[in-house]
Amino acid sequence: MPLPFLTADGVSDVDDDGDGDEILAHADQDRWRRPYRPGPWRVGIGALLLLLSAFMLLATMIVAFAGGWGGAVICLIAALAVVGSAVQILRIGVWVSPAGLRRVGFFVTRTTAWSEIGELRTVQQPVRWLGLPRTVQGQALTMSAQGGAEAPVLLTDHNADFLSRTEAFDRAADTVGAWADEYRPVAA
Repeated sequence: MPLPFLTADGVSDVDDDGDGDEILAHADQDRWRRPYRPGPWRVGIGALLLLLSAFMLLATMIVAFAGGWGGAVICLIAALAVVGSAVQILRIGVWVSPAGLRRVGFFVTRTTAWSEIGELRTVQQPVRWLGLPRTVQGQALTMSAQGGAEAPVLLTDHNADFLSRTEAFDRAADTVGAWADEYRPVAA
């Protein structure tokens, strides 16, 4: 099932084959969108977590049928925590809307209005490989605030969305830049 992802100019990247997945003209244009597709590493980790949660829910059912209600409740809570983690891992990334830019992390989400963003640029620097402490040389999309303060890195070409997909990273960085150009107020 193809998922629709909008580009900066509001064009969907889904082929118009009449299967009903296209963005409707009356759809809410002010909702938050991820301007790129989640990468295979992120989707794979989410799928493995959902598979693990299926086994945990099966264990919950077995424990409940055996009469161990305390254990069944603990298994159910653990399975629901794994499902929530899988969903949150799939949500991690950069989201855009006419209101601003949102960086969604596992525990923290930060929203920055377009008027507070000074400059977006792609730089060559050491980046974390798949979010782990190991760093490698790569590209990063960085954002600087209007006051000149440097905010954390938005995207890298070695994160779970873009590892071994440099063309996808370039497209995503260009799309986020296009959103910024469209919605950031022009300095007088």
